[in-house]
Amino acid sequence: MQRVYLDHNATTPVHAAVVEAMTKVLREDFGNPSSVHHFGQRAKSAMDQARSSVASLIGADPSEVVFTSGGTESDNFAIRGAAEALDATRRRHLIATTIEHEAVLNTLKALARRGRPTTLLRVDGTGIVAPDALKEALTDDTAIVSVMHANNEIGTIQPILELARIAHDRGALLHTDAVQTAGKVTVDVKALEVDLLSISAHKFYGPKGVGALWIRRGLRLLPVLTGGKHERSRRAGTENVAGIVGMGVAATLAAAKIDEEAKRISALRDRLEEGVLRAVPGTIVNGTRSPRVPNTTNISFDRIEAESLLIALDLEGVAVSTGSACSSGTLEPSHVLKAMGFPPHRTQNSIRFSLGAANTEADVDRVVAILPGIVDKLRSLTRVPARA
Repeated sequence: MQRVYLDHNATTPVHAAVVEAMTKVLREDFGNPSSVHHFGQRAKSAMDQARSSVASLIGADPSEVVFTSGGTESDNFAIRGAAEALDATRRRHLIATTIEHEAVLNTLKALARRGRPTTLLRVDGTGIVAPDALKEALTDDTAIVSVMHANNEIGTIQPILELARIAHDRGALLHTDAVQTAGKVTVDVKALEVDLLSISAHKFYGPKGVGALWIRRGLRLLPVLTGGKHERSRRAGTENVAGIVGMGVAATLAAAKIDEEAKRISALRDRLEEGVLRAVPGTIVNGTRSPRVPNTTNISFDRIEAESLLIALDLEGVAVSTGSACSSGTLEPSHVLKAMGFPPHRTQNSIRFSLGAANTEADVDRVVAILPGIVDKLRSLTRVPARA
């Protein structure tokens, strides 16, 4: 069976050049990068080169990049580290949006249980945060605002520059989770005017278990992990050299063809989206179609349970998702679609298609060809009347 992978927002296949580079490090550059001898310095040199590559991907200075275990740790480090660093001031208020990744939402919940006031900004059916909503939520006590650059379920891109300027006008910091944009579209920390930015290697054909947090020069964060003086005393623990090198290679590869690949994949995404809407009645795209990351579409299928459609597609060799991979295994409706104000049936009948480097027009056409029959069969089993 020919399989089609359309779940690149969950993870991407590791690029062959990344595997090769990591294998070399594991075999030859095994030294501890904190050691002063030859073996340690070889490992440190490889890590320094990777840091420069990752920094280049986001328009940053290498000294501002701290390697982490992934997007979740980066989000935690940004929010907890900034909040605790500001403990001596009166700024304790935290702001995020209702459609953030669980790494942000659950971090705010944990900090709220420790007495910090928090506010979640609502979004409408477009999935875009209204700048005026942030203006109204900000107070003189606000420490940090966290708004994701692009949503992992619907792909919408937020007006981060405008939000950052609004936050800064009230003296607050702005963190953005750019896990779903880095490597897909141009991300420039200076152009966005943010203070903190999170990325993860496995979203752009690098290895799992490694990510980075960009920290604006001069900004003080208290470390979440304490111990040795690794990462300029910002993140303790012996670095994952092989993973970091792999992330660096993946960053270089992504940066080299980011505009070309974005154009190609967005054309495939549009072909898929238009084909599904045309071939399958009772379908609608969730969220605004622009601005979005080029590879993502989230489509609602009326009178269908998303889990059933996902399984049926998998049996046909097509891998898709009902939303965030970090929420899989639950029967809860999508918190993103729920936050956008959609009725319960729509929060539970939507499928995310996220394309990637290996996808072709043939892949898209195959999905469009098999979907109508699958949907008709599932609808005949449910016999639920169409909803407006």
